[in-house]
Amino acid sequence: MTDLRAPLASDAEVAALRHRIRRGEHTAHTSGLAAGRVQGNLVVLPEAQAFDFLRFCQRNPRPCPLLAVSEPGSPRVPLLGADIDLRTDLPGYRVWRDGELAEERADIGALWRDDLVAFVLGCSFSFEEALLQSGIALRHVACGANVAMYRTSIPTVAAGPFAGPMVVSMRPLKPADAIRAVQITSRFPGVHGAPVHIGLPQAIGIADLARPDFGDPVPVLDDELPVFWACGVTPQSVVMASRPPFCITHSPGAMLVTDLLNDRLAAF
Repeated sequence: MTDLRAPLASDAEVAALRHRIRRGEHTAHTSGLAAGRVQGNLVVLPEAQAFDFLRFCQRNPRPCPLLAVSEPGSPRVPLLGADIDLRTDLPGYRVWRDGELAEERADIGALWRDDLVAFVLGCSFSFEEALLQSGIALRHVACGANVAMYRTSIPTVAAGPFAGPMVVSMRPLKPADAIRAVQITSRFPGVHGAPVHIGLPQAIGIADLARPDFGDPVPVLDDELPVFWACGVTPQSVVMASRPPFCITHSPGAMLVTDLLNDRLAAF
């Protein structure tokens, strides 16, 4: 697995990675890839639901920090990369029908329609890089695993038909590192910002840390605290709750790798 403290990935390396994904040569999660570059969560909806979802993102910036919105019918997001094609450039997609997961696909070209609008949301992989650069170890990164993610009892703010529980990602940290992590991630509101909860998982509706709803289980040692950040998989939880007729999302951990630099998202 690529070390997130590795030198900045060049434009050519980022483009080559996207092309490998486009050709189906990389189908795993993207954690640790393309050092220094912003990665994004994906939500695709028909234009008839897009304005309500845009308002949902504006009302819930912690789990749904907007990076870019496509034009209706366009799979392009030039602000994030001139050659990006949202139909092919993520390692995995989920297709939802009436709130149920209907299928998972390697590309969505055959499903693309002229009325679809794509939303790209900030991803915690950006602040993970800042944590690692500050010497804070992340167990799932060291293990080459996907981060553990959980549906919670924390409600989101509704907009139109969209409402449902927040999803959080969890990283076990020693108390001193947890304090430092709050300071570091507060600088990155465009990629979820500071944690929403520390310790006591049952207080936010998580019954068993060993059984995440998404991602891979990560052990929490006796001298560590589970630290929870708002997660860009929240729209998938909201899709399950609000049951729109049709939606496409990324598979958890399988992100869009963009040309943007992580340090450009720092607020201070």
